[in-house]
Amino acid sequence: MHTAIVHDYFTQLGGAEIVAQELVRMIPSADLFSTVALPQCMPAGLKDVPVTTSWMQHLPRMKDFYRLYFLLYPYGVSSLDLSKYDLVISSSSGYAKGVRTHRDAVHVCYCHTPMRWAWSFDSYSARESMGSFKRAVFPHLIRFLREWDTGASRQPDHFVANSKTVAARIQRAYGRTAEVIHPPINLNRFRPCDKQEDYYLVLSRLVSYKGIDLAVQACTDLNRRLVVIGDGPDRSRLASLAGPSVRFLGRLSDTEVEHYASRCRALLFPGEEDFGMAPLEIAAAGRPTIAYRAGGAVETILEDVTGVFFDRQTSADLAAAIRRFESMTWNSNVLSAHASKFGIDVFQDSFRRFLSRVGCRTLEQEAITGTARAADPSLPVSIGGVEGRLPA
Repeated sequence: MHTAIVHDYFTQLGGAEIVAQELVRMIPSADLFSTVALPQCMPAGLKDVPVTTSWMQHLPRMKDFYRLYFLLYPYGVSSLDLSKYDLVISSSSGYAKGVRTHRDAVHVCYCHTPMRWAWSFDSYSARESMGSFKRAVFPHLIRFLREWDTGASRQPDHFVANSKTVAARIQRAYGRTAEVIHPPINLNRFRPCDKQEDYYLVLSRLVSYKGIDLAVQACTDLNRRLVVIGDGPDRSRLASLAGPSVRFLGRLSDTEVEHYASRCRALLFPGEEDFGMAPLEIAAAGRPTIAYRAGGAVETILEDVTGVFFDRQTSADLAAAIRRFESMTWNSNVLSAHASKFGIDVFQDSFRRFLSRVGCRTLEQEAITGTARAADPSLPVSIGGVEGRLPA
């Protein structure tokens, strides 16, 4: 099958971009599309992969204004020409699922979450700094986005969700069912270290809905050392809340991130995430997580085994969880063994099985099957979704 992979936009680096990277690695014969692809925001594994972009690629100061262009993405997505593809896989937390395909093509959407601004605007905007004008105008614009998103949700033939939490959101927002396939964790990147240092860690894009202010406030109140790795529009506000025990290191190299991850006391994970790769990356490094009990964290953290939870999204509750955590002991082997259940190979195997189940085989799968069948003609062959055997 001639395959296209479509990602919303490469304007930031996060978990969704890692999933897009691993989809391309899984199907290297696929062509990659996106509304925008900024070179400095491409995952390392996609640096040399050609990306077909929309006219939005040429809009001014995209790196600074990509969020302000939110009403243009539906038009950018619809301008992508995918008419020659048999299989389209969209990687979407917003727009890519609305891409237009050939009427006979199969469209599988890997959904990171239904569009957050459209379906959770009140909770999302509560942590955003918005003036009175924005708060008056945005709800009307969001209504347009929700209507467009509802229509776009009818385009995919199949939905895949990154967590049970997101599958439930897809059902509520779109009335569609979704297969759950957890996103891939690069287990080889993080390894346990015998040396532990006295600091907690935040590893995140610094945007307001992630609740990093709770970690900053809790560690400031407790006078605990906190290292914040990551950057984003909320950095200056967070820095204004921080006491002397909190350090902001910005974006670091992979090697530096791995160093801090393997030596921290624990990761602080105070937001409600769709899935959240960081707790599993930290577990692969043999370290636990202190997390808000919501979202994908409840699917990936084993309470009192790979981490502890707090139940109210307040700095006081997080501080209490930190104190409780400090009275406990942790087994790095158990932590890394738990993370191994979410590796890249597990993701790829699950996704390939799903594609086969819905009647799609990539060129890579066809090549593997053809090689195996040449060696053993008695192997089953699928014709129109019905298994049979080739005659000897």
